[in-house]
Amino acid sequence: MNQADALDRSAFYFPEHEALVDGSRRWTYAEYRRDADGFAHALTALGVKKGDRVCLFMGNCAEFPLAFYGILKVGAIAVSISSMCKVGEVEFMVANCEAEVVVAGEAYQGELPSRDAVPLVRHVIVVPDAGGKGATPHATTDVASDPGGTRGGAGADHEFWALVHGAPAEPFATVYTDREDGAEIIYTSGTTGKPKGVVLTHGNVVSNTSSTVTECDVRPEDRLVCFLPLYHSFAQNFIFNSSVRAGSTLVILPRFEMDEVLRIMAEERVTRWHAVPTIYILVLGTPEAEKAFASVRYCFSAASSMPEEVARQWFDRFGLKIHEGYGLTESTPSAVYNHTIRHKAGTVGTPIMNVEVQIWDQEGHPLPQGQAGEIVIKGPNVMKGYYNDPVATSETLVDGWLRTGDVGVLDEEGYLSIVDRIKDMVNSAGLKIWPREVEEVLYTHEAVAECAVIGVPDAVFGESVKACIVLRTGTTVDADEVIAFCKARLASYKAPKLVEFMSGLPKSATGKILKTELRQREDVGS
Repeated sequence: MNQADALDRSAFYFPEHEALVDGSRRWTYAEYRRDADGFAHALTALGVKKGDRVCLFMGNCAEFPLAFYGILKVGAIAVSISSMCKVGEVEFMVANCEAEVVVAGEAYQGELPSRDAVPLVRHVIVVPDAGGKGATPHATTDVASDPGGTRGGAGADHEFWALVHGAPAEPFATVYTDREDGAEIIYTSGTTGKPKGVVLTHGNVVSNTSSTVTECDVRPEDRLVCFLPLYHSFAQNFIFNSSVRAGSTLVILPRFEMDEVLRIMAEERVTRWHAVPTIYILVLGTPEAEKAFASVRYCFSAASSMPEEVARQWFDRFGLKIHEGYGLTESTPSAVYNHTIRHKAGTVGTPIMNVEVQIWDQEGHPLPQGQAGEIVIKGPNVMKGYYNDPVATSETLVDGWLRTGDVGVLDEEGYLSIVDRIKDMVNSAGLKIWPREVEEVLYTHEAVAECAVIGVPDAVFGESVKACIVLRTGTTVDADEVIAFCKARLASYKAPKLVEFMSGLPKSATGKILKTELRQREDVGS
């Protein structure tokens, strides 16, 4: 078993079908496999073997999936490093996973650690900026023309396209791997300490991408746009790797820029849209977006819960239902989907094929339907563990069950509703308040574009509820009005006691609101 078999299969069945689009650069599946094979040959020549770790440190570009499948083909493990990381963070991850090779974008060379800091690294391969020399799939640069490996820039040993086109032309025989062998290492965000390297096996990735293709009805004729970062599990497995398994077309964009995304969607006749709630909200506030969605047949949201009011507005405007799911990096990422057969509003659906979900109390005992507790997951999608971190692994994996740290409820039909993160719960005078419940109410206010509810220190009650709000352009409302609005719709103790109007909320690279940063601001100010 090897996830790279998916590329070989799609190249066999759909050789002339368009596989990758990156600006003016395009690859068919035959060309996709050819260049991935070329990189696999090059890695083998550099001494990379089964089980070795190869880091990918670059932005969204076609070279990411090409390098990714070249790595998997030799049986090595592709380690994704956020393109937002700085040198100290990169150093930690490269050292932590004991990588021997780093593949870095040209623009990211300045954030690479010194070789003295990561002595295990034997080769640095640099990917030239798009449009640069050797950056097209049909470039003729070879290794012999650059014997010193200087084209990649300072600290580089090799240039990506020089290696690919200097490699043997024959197909590469994909190395056999067991389902328990590592395929990917994706680092968590590290908001509660040092990032942890989530080891996902070939069994994890094959199972999860197969479920995605089946349950979400991904077809060869589909065209998926991807502006979310490829180093993130959602984009890497749910979008990119699933597109390969389905034999569909992946349209890669470097980042989310509204005008450019909408233009490309219309030009490329995109049929599948994957985003996070904050991006849905931004699109709803953008006039004349209908043209971009004229060919879209499927919308999906992940990373955080979709407010019901936003989903309603989206359907009213575009006539498209927002499909949701639930999971995390440690579950590859999908665990629950809403829904193959019957969508149920207000939930994230039921477990995907071969996956179990339970709700546990604090002692680890299963709770009956209708009671809130920690969501735990078991199945072929659950990670092998955290690389080089047996303590964190043992805390998170209990008898094969993945403890998520999220609070949820299973109803009488087995549909899962997300309550909130355990760490986000506000405890005010002993009363539990789940921020998401308050946020759902706030999103129904016509002036609220975006919001985040957090707990802040309170000398009397322990914690008080605070709402951080971004207003819609051209609207006004004051704090007292917001508080009164919530009190009319919630128990009074759940309503915010404090309201702060902000120009924007802190977000991760995937658009997820970072409540940790909002809480840290309060700690600094207290």
